[in-house]
Amino acid sequence: MVRLEWGHCEFSSEINDFRVGIVGRGAYSQVGENMENSAEDTELSLHSSRHLASAPQAAFYALLERLHSVLKGPFDRRAVWQLRRQIDQQTTLLREVESALAGAELFERASVTASMGMWQCKLPGDQLTWSNGTYDLFGLQHSRGLVRSDILRSYTEESLVRLEKLRSEAIESGSGFKLDAEIRGPDIGKRWIRIFATVERRNGEPLVLFGIKQDITEEKAAFEHIRHLAEHDVMTGLANRTQFQVQLTKICHGSGGALMLIDLDQFKQINDTLGHGVGDECLIEFTRRLTTICQNADLIARIGGDEFAVLFSPAIDRSAIETVAKRLVSAAKAPMNCSGSSFSIGASIGLAFAQGETPTALFTKADQALYAAKACGGDTFQG
Repeated sequence: MVRLEWGHCEFSSEINDFRVGIVGRGAYSQVGENMENSAEDTELSLHSSRHLASAPQAAFYALLERLHSVLKGPFDRRAVWQLRRQIDQQTTLLREVESALAGAELFERASVTASMGMWQCKLPGDQLTWSNGTYDLFGLQHSRGLVRSDILRSYTEESLVRLEKLRSEAIESGSGFKLDAEIRGPDIGKRWIRIFATVERRNGEPLVLFGIKQDITEEKAAFEHIRHLAEHDVMTGLANRTQFQVQLTKICHGSGGALMLIDLDQFKQINDTLGHGVGDECLIEFTRRLTTICQNADLIARIGGDEFAVLFSPAIDRSAIETVAKRLVSAAKAPMNCSGSSFSIGASIGLAFAQGETPTALFTKADQALYAAKACGGDTFQG
């Protein structure tokens, strides 16, 4: 610690492995005619310190040597004045350095709290520099050496392909990029991070890639939950009508496929006589049977109260789909036990095979086949 008092002016700092204490007891409290040389009243001491310096060492030690010389030699007003100016300059510099270090420490602490970290990659050697927050994101010790090829193994295959593509484009064009990537590790499990990257160039040549990486695992989970709610039926967990319409359009505008519509027979009577609670249990049980039988389907959806839809890819032929329909009719008739009540329902099924129709036309074709099955008394399929 350097502490120097010139009247009301106090200078203090810490440097390297020494703490230097200089206390002037009024010796040079004023620059003027009455200034006295009282070097014998000035105390100079060196003490060991654990604190490290950030100020320029050479200039600071030169200042100390000159201060010591001035205090021991004959009084020289000009030398004292120049010395005081140098002390003021060093004081300002050290305060700026201390302020910058304090700001850097605060940013590091805030970054860790926010589950984010800074990173830098020098080009072309791919030399990595990380803040502690980035180490924590990957579940690595802060003292571990960084080799980019090792770090890339943490990314899933899909995320790695996207990362390398965006990185190459950014280095070539000089632009930055943003990427949500999935990483995995023994200490972190599955984690999603958001990468912000900027390219620093000099004379047109890329020198450094740098930016921020942030943990967005919770944000990603919340988004997926909201999307699931938007695309699925809450009670059964099946796709809802919105998602069904999207997939139906893909089938009609793609390579084709088949649509199966299912309507439960006698379900309204169950709802009316046993209550909606039993009716809900009935729908959930039928959903279990439906998903078990239609494991090779592209999509299973609940599109109405007791109406379901199943989409098949063109890889599933007509014979296989008709076999599924027969099994569903038998499964629906099997006894159900819900809230202590035992009963049976039935299922009417309509089939339609895409042949270039619009989504509306294909749905209408399957719907007509469904009503044809109901007209036959139900518990069957048509199409």
